[in-house]
Amino acid sequence: MTPAIDKAKKAGITFFVHEYEHDPAAESYGMEAAEKLQIEPERVFKTLVVCCGGKDLTVAVLPVSKHLDMKLLAKAVGVKKVGMAEIGLVERVTGYVVGGVSPLGQKKQLKTVIDSSAEAYATIFVSGGRRGVDIELSPDDLAKLTRADFASVAK
Repeated sequence: MTPAIDKAKKAGITFFVHEYEHDPAAESYGMEAAEKLQIEPERVFKTLVVCCGGKDLTVAVLPVSKHLDMKLLAKAVGVKKVGMAEIGLVERVTGYVVGGVSPLGQKKQLKTVIDSSAEAYATIFVSGGRRGVDIELSPDDLAKLTRADFASVAK
């Protein structure tokens, strides 16, 4: 059990946990999940933490097959510039190890933006809070649980 799975359970939403054997040599955790779960990469979403000026952090949730567009994310959160947060900071603030960072059940609730492409699917897959574990849920439920906004942030 992970904090992400606990949060989904407590919320009483419909979700499914999918586990697979994680390969520590995998170059991309998200693409590995898509391959091993046999799901199109557009439905598997990665969780990235970015710094928005000063000390504010934001979570971006986007398909593993795409890259984060920093300018689009900055516009979506109303700041001039964003940059990737340092790994140590990400792990301290979220409580998860990089490669297993879930948008659900983080130590501190951060502002969250989900790429609008998620709205095209009945369900999407996000990290379940550990490498080798994904949670399948509706994009709307993910947005409710994380208090997220949808915006185009991927290219």
